[in-house]
Amino acid sequence: MTHISSSRRRAGFTLIELLVVIAIIAVLIALLLPAVQAAREAARRAQCTNNLKQIGLALHNYASTHEVFPAAYPATRLPALTVGGTWGAWSPHSLLLPFMEQGPLHTSLNFNLLNQGDTASYAGYVANTTGMTTRINSLLCPSNPLPPGTLHGRPRPGNSYFASVGSSTHWSGTATNKPNGIFQYSGTAIGIRDVLDGTSNTIAFGEWRMGDFDSSKLSIQDVIAIGDSNVGSGADTPQNNMPAGGAFIQAWLNNCAALAANSTTAGTNRSWIGEQWATGMFGRSLGNILLAPNAPFPNCNRTTGNGDFDNTGRFGLSSFHPGGGNVAFADGSVRFLKSTTNPVTIWALGSRDNGEVLSADSY
Repeated sequence: MTHISSSRRRAGFTLIELLVVIAIIAVLIALLLPAVQAAREAARRAQCTNNLKQIGLALHNYASTHEVFPAAYPATRLPALTVGGTWGAWSPHSLLLPFMEQGPLHTSLNFNLLNQGDTASYAGYVANTTGMTTRINSLLCPSNPLPPGTLHGRPRPGNSYFASVGSSTHWSGTATNKPNGIFQYSGTAIGIRDVLDGTSNTIAFGEWRMGDFDSSKLSIQDVIAIGDSNVGSGADTPQNNMPAGGAFIQAWLNNCAALAANSTTAGTNRSWIGEQWATGMFGRSLGNILLAPNAPFPNCNRTTGNGDFDNTGRFGLSSFHPGGGNVAFADGSVRFLKSTTNPVTIWALGSRDNGEVLSADSY
């Protein structure tokens, strides 16, 4: 009988072949993943840019209607009906709502009442809780994680874009020493006619990283409470504005950076910047232009203890975009501001009427 061999080779892959294929796939994934991540970040950055363009358009529609730019305006506290001053003031963002396709939200807000406080001492502000904790997509950069936790029992709304008070460490002041930017607390509203440096050379809105709400660790966007300092310690101090304060600002920033290393408590590490858009104060809706985006210095606040952001300080540009951050100019244009831009140029872009001359390639 003919012997039929049972040693025929069956079709398939050997273990070595499988390992080679897996290795090749792993190499391809390693090569492609950065490209995919870069493409995703490019899409997020494009959306972030578009958000600022919408804000810039809303700003000009507001100015066309009211002949001035919006400011931060005071409200009253109940039951005493006394003016709340800078505490609980309404932000420029809230006044822009009708021009950002948020008319119903704007109508739901009672601008006569404070939007900051607690039920025990500021009874009445709670009427605005639902409105002022509403998340507005056009105020959220998709590159920035949403703020965790709640505000008055609702998810924190977040705010990725601040209205610039200029190259100034204060957001309010007196008739002789006001912030040198587009926005400020109360006072005389500023119009296009007041932007003497030109609307294409003056930043109106900037981007910042929202806080991580973890005071036990130090993040670049955290606001460090450092107490009194040698720059801008009061509304009447000329050093609040740059370049007058230029001789002091570096020492002040160095002091803040030195204190930041041990700033890991709720009283000194204020990790809630960009928590919401409704309140017209530093860290909520107002910021300043003192350093380039993602500068190696923390944000700083003169206030000590467990107070809020209602004092002089730095609340500046930062982003999750590599190389810089987006800014909207007063003419409505949006540009990417490089992290390597020098401070003098930054101050010139922040101020509206200092008469600086900027070259096209300076930033």
